[in-house]
Amino acid sequence: MSLPEPRSQGGEPGGHKGAEPHGGSLAGKLNWLRAGVLGANDGIVSTAGLVVGVAAATTTEQTILTAGVAGLAAGAVSMALGEYVSVSTQRDTEQAALVAERRELEVMPEAELAELEDLLESWGLSESTARTAAEEMTARDPLAAHAQVELRIDPTELANPWLAALSSAVSFTLGALVPLLVIVLAPDGVRIPVTFASVLVALAITGTTSAWLGGARRGRAVVRVVLGGALAMVVTYAIGQIFDVAV
Repeated sequence: MSLPEPRSQGGEPGGHKGAEPHGGSLAGKLNWLRAGVLGANDGIVSTAGLVVGVAAATTTEQTILTAGVAGLAAGAVSMALGEYVSVSTQRDTEQAALVAERRELEVMPEAELAELEDLLESWGLSESTARTAAEEMTARDPLAAHAQVELRIDPTELANPWLAALSSAVSFTLGALVPLLVIVLAPDGVRIPVTFASVLVALAITGTTSAWLGGARRGRAVVRVVLGGALAMVVTYAIGQIFDVAV
C-alpha cells in the first residue's frame, strides 16, 4: 500500500508524477493542522487551569488578567522553543542522512541501485519489474529515489523549524485566549462556571477535530480531552480555595 508514494516521488512517467506528490503534501498539511489543534488544546487546558485557580483565590479582575496573560506568554514561548528545538533536530538528522546517501550514490552507485531494487522487491514487485523501476527512478533523480524509498524522507519538503515554532506559538495563543477572555469578561458571580462550560465546549471541539484528522474514534477522543481539561480546572480550583493564593 505504501508503494505508490515513493514511486511517484522518484519521478515515474505519466500522470503519477504529478498526482502522488500532491498526496504527500496533503498528508504533511494534515499533520501540521493536527499539531496546531493539539497546540490549541494545550493552550486551553493550561491557561484554563491557571486562571480558574487564580479566580478561586481572588475576585480581582486585574490579578486574574495578569496571571492569565503571563501564563499565555510563558506557554507560547515555551511551546515555540520546544517545537523549534525538536524540528531543528529532525531537520538536521534528515539532512545528515541525505548527505550520507548522496555520498554513497557517488562512491558505489551499483550497490545503491541493487539496494533500491531489493527494497522494491520487498514491496511485492517482481525482480524484473523492480529492476526496471529502480533504473528508471535512478535515471530521473537517484537521491530523491533513495530518500523516498530507503530513508522515507522527501528532500523537497524538509520541516521548517521557524515555521513550526511560529505555528506552535500561534495555536497555543489562540487556545489560551478562550479561557482568558471568558473569565475576564464574565460577571463575577458566574465567572468560574461560565469558564468551565466554555472550556469544556472548546475542548470538545478540539478533541473532535483532532480525532477526525487522525481518523480515530471521535467519542473516545472527546471524552479523554474533556475529562483531562475538567480535572485540571478542578485541581487548580481546589488549590486556590484551600490556600487562597494565586497559583
